[in-house]
Amino acid sequence: MSNTRIIFFGVLTACCVLAQNNGTPQQTPPSTSAEIPALKTTVTVNATLASEAPAAITVLGQQELQTIPGIELDDRLRQVPGFSLFRRSSSVVANPTTQGVSLRGTGSSGASRTLILWDGIPLNDPFGGWVYWDRIDPSYISRVEIDRGASTSLFGDRAMGGAISIFSPAEEHDHLFFNYLGGNENTHDVSGAYSNFWGLWGLSVHSRGFTTDGYYVTPGYARGSVDRPANLRFATGDVHVDYLGTRDRLAIRFDILAEERVNGTALTHNSTGLGTLGTTYTHSWTNDEVSVLGFHTQEQFHSTFSAVSADRNFERLTSRQTVPIQDTGGAAYWQHHAKRWNTVVGADADDTRGISYDYSYNARALTRSGGTLLEHGVFAQGDVALGPARFFAGIRHQFTGQHGETFVSPNAGATLGFHQFRFRASGYRSFRAPTLNELYRGFRVGNALTLANPALVPEGLVGVEAGVDYYAESTRISFTAFHNDLNNLVDNATLSVTPSLILRQRMNFPSALSRGLEAGVHHHWTHWIAEAGYQYADSRLATGQRIPEVPKQTGTAQLTYSGKSTLISGGIRAFSLVFDDDLNQFLLPGYATLEIAAQQHLTKNLSVQATFDNLLDRTYLVALTPNPNVGAPRIWRIGLRWSGPIR
Repeated sequence: MSNTRIIFFGVLTACCVLAQNNGTPQQTPPSTSAEIPALKTTVTVNATLASEAPAAITVLGQQELQTIPGIELDDRLRQVPGFSLFRRSSSVVANPTTQGVSLRGTGSSGASRTLILWDGIPLNDPFGGWVYWDRIDPSYISRVEIDRGASTSLFGDRAMGGAISIFSPAEEHDHLFFNYLGGNENTHDVSGAYSNFWGLWGLSVHSRGFTTDGYYVTPGYARGSVDRPANLRFATGDVHVDYLGTRDRLAIRFDILAEERVNGTALTHNSTGLGTLGTTYTHSWTNDEVSVLGFHTQEQFHSTFSAVSADRNFERLTSRQTVPIQDTGGAAYWQHHAKRWNTVVGADADDTRGISYDYSYNARALTRSGGTLLEHGVFAQGDVALGPARFFAGIRHQFTGQHGETFVSPNAGATLGFHQFRFRASGYRSFRAPTLNELYRGFRVGNALTLANPALVPEGLVGVEAGVDYYAESTRISFTAFHNDLNNLVDNATLSVTPSLILRQRMNFPSALSRGLEAGVHHHWTHWIAEAGYQYADSRLATGQRIPEVPKQTGTAQLTYSGKSTLISGGIRAFSLVFDDDLNQFLLPGYATLEIAAQQHLTKNLSVQATFDNLLDRTYLVALTPNPNVGAPRIWRIGLRWSGPIR
């Protein structure tokens, strides 16, 4: 939802959702948390897959998401190696400005280098690029597709390191959904939804409310009288209206969020209120399709910052920020599908307006910073099949909205099928323009003050990847090697360090490199499913220091039993050490956690469920500011779920 957030795949997935919601029961495509060979780049008018992409995509279906513990969706996606937020904290307690996504070792400075789409509408904050994960109810999702790498240039801005697409469930006749989970730390999570059809019109309404007392992010040995449990309270709602004609389809969606947070001390709070209205219209012929998409977001973000004494027994406010934001975007594109080739051309534009009003308690003065960021681009993509091989090529020309700069993003790739194997390779160039937040808004975390920088220029990435997928009846194996050269990487550069203040500023680092490999395996037999994933990513700045917050090694494993009415899963997540700063002075050791989820059907539509995050109550560091912050302790929840027709 920021700086070219209307991109080809966003339009494409919106149309895919429209085509799927055709008023009849749908078969959910086979999905797995291992990479699969059938990957989507273009969609025919009836939403079938028209071609394969030269990339590995991880797909988590509805059942897979239910087997993974986690309050929010980002907690569950950590089961995918390489996925992380800016810091190791869950979005339940993390400040929203640190909730940007990193994939494949590209890192994040709070602003995401990964595009997040919800039914084709971007979720990245228009002002700062981060993601409000509480907008998405993880118990009410059809599937999630994670594409690591910019294998198509049509993604545009925010997808420099990849894209994550989230799909809502298709509407059903007179269908009711209800979910309640209660747990420790006085946690209550309740959500409900209703959907129905009236002729060619479909409607779904969904809402969720959540509250928790949270937990202390400062460990006991360093805690003082100013420390408070970090906690969260929010309410969300979304409405989808669809017209599902044979040749004409219309989708209208609206969602809202209101959240309040205590960020770990008595005086640090933040709150957000936002709403997004989006619509997509598609007209189809036999081999052609024309679509237009538009959306508008309004948001208001409030935050306070403080300075804390060394013994953490005294705290004073340093600043208060209020940021009103408006974002309007749109796109139009045309697709043509032939027997052996496909093509798509289109154009998009996005206009973001955001002003940060900062009141300094030291200077007793109010300052105003921010402005407008207008971006627009044109793109084209095509693929052709020659025997068992398929070749891809595409290009995007983008006006970045900063300093009159433009950016050209080409891509090319190929896939080759041979019996049960699929070989793939691709090369690409992608970019990310700095957000208004990075350009104009400073912030403070603990005793680390980070200044804005209006002179920032867009980041760039030139990458290549190659891999092979093996696909059998009960086993899937995937292997990918990647090499990404990054230039003008935006990160927080340390200017000075004193006992009372660490001063940083957002800077363009001249160059950086991320290279490594990914591997995934999925095997099922009778009632059991075993899965494992691994990523090695050596991500370094040109100076030799590691890119902050990027682990060199991550690994996950999960074993699931799925019987007639019982589902039990246990998983392990392991992460190697990371550094919390550009100088690699603040080291956060590696750690591993154990997660368990269980669900027992009482009737066809009613089930009882329980989840345990960090079952062994492992303590691990998530930040050094320079005061240590720790991650979530053991969290358990238990409750009931109903999903089925009313009659």
